[in-house]
Amino acid sequence: MLLDITRNQWFYAGLVLLALGLQFRFVEAVQLTPEFTQFIGQSTGSPAAAVNSIGQTLVQSSRPVVTATVRLPDWLGYSLLSVGAVLVLHSLAMRGPGGGK
Repeated sequence: MLLDITRNQWFYAGLVLLALGLQFRFVEAVQLTPEFTQFIGQSTGSPAAAVNSIGQTLVQSSRPVVTATVRLPDWLGYSLLSVGAVLVLHSLAMRGPGGGK
């Protein structure tokens, strides 16, 4: 049984993608915390995780020894904005609830 996506669901999905696209356009890079960097390093088997855990036990300071920075590509924000705008316009072109098929 296939589920029919209603007008409101298309509109909401479009708004969410528009908001994500705007967020990705405003944010240039994200600095991860040392704990999350260590978690990602251990999950992927990166040698940076071992350096981070050894450095934190030796130094015992609140400053991170190794942190990761995620830089978002420019095209990601533009593509999310575009897809979100298309979904919003598509939802506005659909028949409203109770309009029949």
